[in-house]
Amino acid sequence: MRAENGSLRTETASLQEQVQALVARVQELEGRLAKDSHNSSKPPSTDGLARKPKSLRARSSKPSGGQVGHRGSHLRLVAQPDTVVLHRPATCGTCQAALPPTARAWVERRQVHELPGPLRLVVTEHPIAPMRCSACGATTRAPVPSTVRAPVQYGPRLRALAVYLVQQQFVPYARARELLADVFGAPLAVGTLGRLGRRGAERLDRVEAQIKRGLRRAAVLPHDETGLRVAPSRSGEEAVPAAGLRWMQVTSTPQLPPYAVHPQRGAGALEAIGLQPRFRGVSLHDGWTSYRH
Repeated sequence: MRAENGSLRTETASLQEQVQALVARVQELEGRLAKDSHNSSKPPSTDGLARKPKSLRARSSKPSGGQVGHRGSHLRLVAQPDTVVLHRPATCGTCQAALPPTARAWVERRQVHELPGPLRLVVTEHPIAPMRCSACGATTRAPVPSTVRAPVQYGPRLRALAVYLVQQQFVPYARARELLADVFGAPLAVGTLGRLGRRGAERLDRVEAQIKRGLRRAAVLPHDETGLRVAPSRSGEEAVPAAGLRWMQVTSTPQLPPYAVHPQRGAGALEAIGLQPRFRGVSLHDGWTSYRH
């Protein structure tokens, strides 16, 4: 009995140690689950759906909904429609007598706002016909519009729409390609979308220079940066430079919010962007060492 009691005491002590270790582990895990963007450095995107955001707005004495004097926004009749389709009865709905064009009538206006259809590409061919002069025998070619540069190409409006979808509305390349193919029958390659974006950026060099001059004259200039993942090129696509981790740098004011992407995070990127080295106002940042140069 003494030997058995001793064995049970030893086993009980071991189990108590395991229980204490498990309790500590449970408390640690519960502490991790309880952390969110409000009580730790975790970003709000990790809060999930369980925690509802709490509004910081004070409760108002005004009733909910549109306020007195608020001018609502709704679809309005236009003065000059593109097409008018008149609906006029030919016979009386009561006695079935014929209604002549001179019968008394009034108009109830209804309008339908719709896209032109079918939505498809309009292909314009530019035949170039060189002509030989009967007097001297020389051959003359008619001047071709500067926008017609290849045997087959996409027009400027379609190219502008493609750039707008990706660069302004942040539609992923593959989905922008799918949209253009489904709606307009224009299956632009993903590589083509990338080239169009780069060409558009090249045309904005003067605008970028003007924005930077305005930023350098600002009294207070906020700075920040965040990581950006660049996917590698897939088979058959144009190579993406510096695929992997890059850094999105922002140096902005409420009126001028430019962004720049660079392979480096620190001083090398700031030198390449060229804003901070020539700025003499108040720099607002989070204390990252490179900003102190």
